[in-house]
This record gives sequence, C-alpha cells and structure tokens, in this order.
Amino acid sequence: MPGEILDNQGRGTAGWHWPAVHPEARKFAAVSALACLMAALVGWSLLAWPLGILTYGICAFFRDPLRVTPRGDRYVMAPADGLITLIQKVAPPRELVMEDGTGTPGLPDALVTRVSIFMSVFDVHINRAPINGTVSRVIYIPGKFLNADLDKASEENERQHILIDRGNGAMIGFTQIAGLVARRIVPFVKPGDIIGAGQRVGLIRFGSRVDVYLPEGTEPKVLLGQRTVAGETILAEIGEVGLIEGVSQ
Repeated sequence: MPGEILDNQGRGTAGWHWPAVHPEARKFAAVSALACLMAALVGWSLLAWPLGILTYGICAFFRDPLRVTPRGDRYVMAPADGLITLIQKVAPPRELVMEDGTGTPGLPDALVTRVSIFMSVFDVHINRAPINGTVSRVIYIPGKFLNADLDKASEENERQHILIDRGNGAMIGFTQIAGLVARRIVPFVKPGDIIGAGQRVGLIRFGSRVDVYLPEGTEPKVLLGQRTVAGETILAEIGEVGLIEGVSQ
C-alpha cells in the first residue's frame, strides 16, 4: 500500500527470526547430532548432553543472518564480523601486487592501510565482498595456525587473498587468515565472478581474521576496538559519490 514502511524483506512488519544456517554446517552438525542420539539411546546422558550442546554450537557458528548493505560506489564495507585489532601502514601482500600471468593488474606496490578484523568463535564467520566489482584474483596459501590476533599471522598462517577490481581503477584486496582453531578456508567465488558489495564470498572455520587493504591515501572510518558487521559497517570511502540505497543480502 502507498506510504507503507517495509522491512528488508518487503514486508510491512519487522521482527526477529532465527538466522539461517549455512549448508557447510550440515556434515559437522549431522555427525554430532547422530553421536548425541546414539548416546541418548544407550543411556549415556553424561555424554549426550555435551554432544547436544556441541551440535547447537556448530549450528550457531555457521549461522548466516540477513544483512542490508548500503549502496554507493564510494563505500568500502567490512568483509567480516568481529573486532578491529590492527590499523597499520604496510606493504600489500606480494601475491596481490606481482604479475600473475593473466595480464590483470594487481595492487600498486606502495604502502597502504591495512585494517585487521579478528573473528572469535562466537562471531558470524561468513565473509562478504567489501565493494562491487569483478574478482580478479583468488590465491590460496598453505601455512601455520598461529593465533590470528598476532601481526605475523598475516605472513605465516594459512590464508587466502582475494582481489576485487571495481572497474574504474579502484581495487580492494583482502585476506582471509586461518587461526589457532581454524583449519580450512572455504571460498564461494572464483576469478572472473562479478559480485556486489555485501555478497557472500567465503567463510573460515572456527576462529580467524580478515585483513583489508585500503587504497593509498584512503583513511579508515573505523577505530581500534570497534566491532564490525560484515556487509553493513563502512570501513572507508573511496571514489565517486553515488546514490545510497539499502539492499538486502
């Protein structure tokens, strides 16, 4: 009806609902739930209760809530839920700078601002695209499993670099970094994919970190200790000013 205020799903009323669980959780939750059921059937209640709690925890870890992403070419969105633990001037990873043999450009070889977002096991672990554009690189690097909160984790841990080209000269690179508990980075995108800001691009299992490399001269609009929401928190503004629109993801 004219004048009706709609929520982000096109309905006239808004309300809380249980977030969806990503399909990646199914195999882990199924094993845990089956073990819980078997323990309950044979009367091992001391084992059944912890397994039931574990099953709930797995589903909670892989939760995939809806997000509403501000639209505008100038916005760089947070790719992860979590706590901002580092804001530093650094050289970008060489994998995002060097020629990769495809002829696609990488990041300039100059100091950039790196914003690091630490995700605990209690945070949503679905990662989202920081800008609109084309995925030009997805580079996986095996490595260690140090505490993801350490600075050296950016160079020594298992990680995956993703570079997105906005098409007008602006590129954003970010890195998914495995942590102490994490043992696999799961990508949802590949080179050549065209994606929108806030779109799901991957996840990291069980505790991790994401580094975002802002273009030279771009100042972050977030502070150390601030919490971010993937696809909703604006990390920085670059490029031309565009019309702001809310879009459900």
